[in-house]
Amino acid sequence: SAIGQYELYAMRGIKGIMRYSGIALGVLVLSFFYLAENLVHEAIAISFIIVALIRLFSKRNPSYGLNDMATVMIAIIYVPVLFGYQVYLRKYGGADWIIFLYGSVWASDSLAYYVGKGIGKRKLYEEISPNKTIEGAFGSVAGGAIGALIIHSFFMRTIEIPLSKAMILGIIIGVISIAGDLVESMIKRDAGVKDSSGLIPGHGGILDKTDSFLFAGIVLYWAAVFMGLIIS
Repeated sequence: SAIGQYELYAMRGIKGIMRYSGIALGVLVLSFFYLAENLVHEAIAISFIIVALIRLFSKRNPSYGLNDMATVMIAIIYVPVLFGYQVYLRKYGGADWIIFLYGSVWASDSLAYYVGKGIGKRKLYEEISPNKTIEGAFGSVAGGAIGALIIHSFFMRTIEIPLSKAMILGIIIGVISIAGDLVESMIKRDAGVKDSSGLIPGHGGILDKTDSFLFAGIVLYWAAVFMGLIIS
């Protein structure tokens, strides 16, 4: 989470005390998901006050003040807060839900890539991600369903989910994985970079590898709660 925030701040030109205070506050907020979940909202609100005060007193020039504060806070919400819902998946659902999430997203991303590479012709959203295709998007949805089927059949040992609901969740993950990927692509194109960082050679950075999980985690959690599969 901290590395992902660092990458986002680097892409947006947030430096110095604003960068490192944002990362520290992100770690604090994520810790609240583990230790005091009833105070998560308060932690986010107090983080904003701290960020605003740091910006106020660290730079006398008011130009781009709102941009600086917004970028720091968006990174806190985008990375540690969204990761926090995976804590909820683990806490209220069990470890199998984490396996289900990651297995389904990996299958979704993999099939999207191979279908798009093999038969993709129609662009999905060229302005944001020129290489993504409509065919690849269908591959993502199919991959999510296939991944859910495999995880349900072979890896979910401690909880029971009806196969039909597992498949629906897999399809939802396939759809939201595309959205998570596109949002990160939008951020990168706005920043004028290809990858969030060069941390993982050939793959980019932490954000490049977790963008789909960030969106899929919270959606899976609330979908499972809505279906009565997780009681929070």
